[in-house]
Amino acid sequence: MGCSLLPLFVAVLAARFVVADPEEHGPVDGAPPSKIAVVGAGIGGSATAHFLRQHFGPEVQVDVFEKGEVGGRLATVTVNHNDYESGGSIIHSLNLHMQEFVKQLGLKYRRNVAGKMAVFNGEEVILEETDWYLLDLFRLWWRYGISFIRLQMWVEEIMEKFMRIYKYQAHGYAFSSVEELLDSLGSSGFINMTRRPLSDSLLELGVSQRFIDEVIAPVMRINYGQNVSIPAFVGAVSLAGAQNNLWAVEGGNKLVCSGLLKMASANLLQAQVNSISPIHSGEGLQYQLSFTTATGTASELYDIVVLATPLQASVGSGVQFQGFTPPFDELPGSYHSTVATIVHGYLNTSFFGFPDPRLFPFASVLTTDTPDLFFNSVASVCPVNISAGFRRKQPQEAGVYKVFSPQLLEKSQLKTLFRSYYSVQVTEWQACPRYSSSQRLPPVELHPNLYYLNGIEWAGSAMEMSSVAAKNIALLAYHRWNRQTDMVDQRDLVHRIKTEL
Repeated sequence: MGCSLLPLFVAVLAARFVVADPEEHGPVDGAPPSKIAVVGAGIGGSATAHFLRQHFGPEVQVDVFEKGEVGGRLATVTVNHNDYESGGSIIHSLNLHMQEFVKQLGLKYRRNVAGKMAVFNGEEVILEETDWYLLDLFRLWWRYGISFIRLQMWVEEIMEKFMRIYKYQAHGYAFSSVEELLDSLGSSGFINMTRRPLSDSLLELGVSQRFIDEVIAPVMRINYGQNVSIPAFVGAVSLAGAQNNLWAVEGGNKLVCSGLLKMASANLLQAQVNSISPIHSGEGLQYQLSFTTATGTASELYDIVVLATPLQASVGSGVQFQGFTPPFDELPGSYHSTVATIVHGYLNTSFFGFPDPRLFPFASVLTTDTPDLFFNSVASVCPVNISAGFRRKQPQEAGVYKVFSPQLLEKSQLKTLFRSYYSVQVTEWQACPRYSSSQRLPPVELHPNLYYLNGIEWAGSAMEMSSVAAKNIALLAYHRWNRQTDMVDQRDLVHRIKTEL
């Protein structure tokens, strides 16, 4: 990304955030940091702790603060003696960091249980999978022409460019902003995609409006609970996650987080961080974190701090920034609320046009953007531990279903979706940013040695996006501390890496 793309972004932030001066980072004598704090133990925070340990070595103390459960938005609920994913549940096969985590931790891939999908428009099923792949392709072509081929080629091109990040990171290169990272992968094209609605990009690509309404919109609703006006890059991330080559972790995806913290020998503090203050002393710039645990309040000094929790006011992180010049607090923007309702009961297949549940062939039903529909999707879900003899429940049997909806479901709505039910468990997530093509990407560097991980979510929210951001911040913190400016925001990395080999 050339400097010409940044003036507005920089001007907006200059009044709120201190520009990081490289000379303020590491100590003049080259001493390594003694203590690093990571605030948040979701996938981003736990991966950051792991990568920080890799780069800074065994001597540094890594403290991880978490006010809730380890795993954050990777979480499970228990139904009828089995655990089910209530948060982030699928991982793409090209997610190389997540694959490496599973391998290093000795975890296993969860066995895949096949199930067909349909799209419902509030009155009837308008699109459905069958047992015959060629028939499905013919139906797509008959209804939408070559729109699905154009979409597939577009997503694959974006994924191919995005995969460059793994080479860059393997060679140790880091980026000081989300814009710089995106620019290194897809030049100005990726940055423009964060500022343009998905629907506009797809129409220009030659994808039909009907395909957008009946296929793309349902995918956006199940993944982000939002419509096709979200930025194109976010949409591409979502569509990549809607492909068939997906997987999950046996025992629950949150096991990756606890495993990474253990592998990093991180010191987990069950605590709410209340404030962060810069402290200038003979040791140079440090940060004082004040926090509350079950036993009372305390404070500690850290050389480097990584915030791996959203700082927007709508999320309520509870972190206050004190003593910064100029002052700043939460970041602009808000998070989108999505309700995940886990129901153990009998699906009302008549609602979808199938009076006899034995004839209902679908494991998941997505929905179009229809005003009267009160839910985004309903799906039969499998437990996080799948035995060899496990089979998915038939619709005429009592099964476990996950319903995504924009608001809490009323009893009448539950009775519409289910003939009867034994239990209902509700989790309301601040699931992802409320996306807008006018929203600028948050900064990565808030202050020297003070980093913000969750800005990556505003480009695209996914486990792997957080893992990529974690690796980037660990590299950036290491290079800033050691004043290795030649490893940050370098241009033409594709050519540079080729010449290094």
